[in-house]
Amino acid sequence: MTFGPAFWEIVLLSLQVASVATVFTLPPAIAMGWLLARRKFWGHGFVNGLVHLPLVLPPVVTGYLLLVVFGRQGPVGGLLNDLFGITLAFRWTGAALAAGIMAFPLMVRAIRLGFEAADRGIEDAAATLGAAPVRVFVTVTLPLVAPGILAGAVLGFAKALGEFGATITFVAAIPGQTQTIPSAIYGLLQVPGAEGDVVALVVVSVVFAMGALILSEWLARRMAQRVAA
Repeated sequence: MTFGPAFWEIVLLSLQVASVATVFTLPPAIAMGWLLARRKFWGHGFVNGLVHLPLVLPPVVTGYLLLVVFGRQGPVGGLLNDLFGITLAFRWTGAALAAGIMAFPLMVRAIRLGFEAADRGIEDAAATLGAAPVRVFVTVTLPLVAPGILAGAVLGFAKALGEFGATITFVAAIPGQTQTIPSAIYGLLQVPGAEGDVVALVVVSVVFAMGALILSEWLARRMAQRVAA
């Protein structure tokens, strides 16, 4: 399999799952980061704990809960299937959902720190000059928080790319459908003589992870310099 069609199928599926998970998770992560950083409300601590729950729960538990809720017999999964014909369990879209949920806390944390570090005085000045709240948020706040958003997106992508426990519990490891790099490595470890394939996938994982972190650092510095200017 090493560097053959099956190998690249696993790699491309992993990139697809991680990319979709990141794109669809980023907007709610920005909203939640803003809410936790800028608003104090009753139950703030509970909401914060709920957001970070996937970080402390065993991933298998998260995957089981996803199966219960989003499975075809679950309350949400059954509704999606009956009304729209959408099935998430044991599909690559379900893998993206699981990866997104596991990445969500990391994204929110980085983005929240960005909102907390942003200079509120600049936003207040823009509002004083007559800018509407939405315009202030889009043209002032988001550029100020861009390094945090970028860091959250890259961390979320890296986490989604390496997600295993919740994903394999919710969607299994079906070749060509839900078998991502981590689940493929786990499966190949049970196959005698497949060490070469395992090493190849491990190397790809390390390259992607390091590349994402280096790109995040470089872009964050560029964005910070741009904001400072």
